[in-house]
Amino acid sequence: MAMLEYETIASQFEKDQKINFDQILQQVIAGWQQTGRRPRLLMHSCCAPCSTYTLEYLTQYADVTIYYYNPNIHPRMEYERRKLVQERFIADFNQRTGNTVRFISAEYRPSDWLAHTKALKDEPEGGARCKVCYNFRLDAVAQKARQLGFDYFGSTLTISPSKNAQWINEGGLEIQHIYNVAYLPSDFKKRGGYARSVQMCKEYNVYRQCYCGCLFAAKAQGVDLKRVNREATAYVAQHEGDDFNGIQFRLHRQAQ
Repeated sequence: MAMLEYETIASQFEKDQKINFDQILQQVIAGWQQTGRRPRLLMHSCCAPCSTYTLEYLTQYADVTIYYYNPNIHPRMEYERRKLVQERFIADFNQRTGNTVRFISAEYRPSDWLAHTKALKDEPEGGARCKVCYNFRLDAVAQKARQLGFDYFGSTLTISPSKNAQWINEGGLEIQHIYNVAYLPSDFKKRGGYARSVQMCKEYNVYRQCYCGCLFAAKAQGVDLKRVNREATAYVAQHEGDDFNGIQFRLHRQAQ
C-alpha cells in the first residue's frame, strides 16, 4: 500500500487550519473501495473502549487485527484485566456482527517503557511524556505489522478526546518509513465516534477505566492504585479461565 506523506496531507488544508485526519481516513477508504481492495490492518489498542467504534467502523472496509501492546499500564493486574476485557469485547463483537477480528497480545515489559519515559515523569498528562509514549507504542505496532505482512498499521487511541490525535498521526506518518509499512491516519472521535464508543461500552458491558494506565498519570490524578489492583486481581481470578482461542491471530489463517 502506498504511504501518505504528512506534507501531502497538510497541503489539503489552509496554512493555519487544523488537519482533519478523519477526512483523510475517509479518502483512503474511498480509494480501497474504488479498487475493490479489502486491506489487512493491524490496529494498536490500549483498551476495549477505544476499540469499540473503531472496529465497528473499520470492519466495514477491512480485515482488522487488534494488537494489545501497552507496557505503560500499571499495575500488572490492571494490564491483565484490560487485556481480558479487550479479548471479551472482540469475541462478543464477532459473535454479534459476524466479523472475524483477530487479537495479538505482546509480552508485558514495563521496564522498556519506563526507560523511555522516566526522564519525563514530572510532565503533566497530555504533555511531552504522552508524545513519547504514543511513538513508543506506534513503533512496536509498525514493527509487528511489517513482520506479519499487514498492509497498514494504526491506532485506536485517536477515539479518545483526551489523546492528541495530531501527535499520534504525526508519529505514525514518520514511523511508517522506518519499517516500510503504511500508516493509517485517523481521528475516530469525529462524526460521533466517541459518543458511539460510550454507547457501545454500555451495550457490551465493557469496563471503562478511570486513568490511561500510566503510573505517573495515576499518581497525578490521585488514583487509588491499591484499590485498582484489588479489583483487577479479583476480575482476573474470575475470568482467567475464559477461552479466547477463537480470536487469536494465526498467520496460516490469514494466508488462506
